[in-house]
Amino acid sequence: MKFRQVLFWDVNPRKIDAKKNAQYVIERILDFGNDKEVKWLYDFYDKPLLKKVVAKSRSLRPRTKNLWTLLLKNK
Repeated sequence: MKFRQVLFWDVNPRKIDAKKNAQYVIERILDFGNDKEVKWLYDFYDKPLLKKVVAKSRSLRPRTKNLWTLLLKNK
């Protein structure tokens, strides 16, 4: 996937490795991504990893963290 600059304003989005930087990518997309990016996230990463990142994240906004904790609860 080609990442938008607005999601990764602090780095060059073309140089992001989605596997090596999984936590970083997941956090940014969950916080600031659009529907298309969230769908890609669901397709690219497994659900246990998404749950783990949400549970342990220190950078997700509190509202975002609460929302995704609820949404991923039954997945």
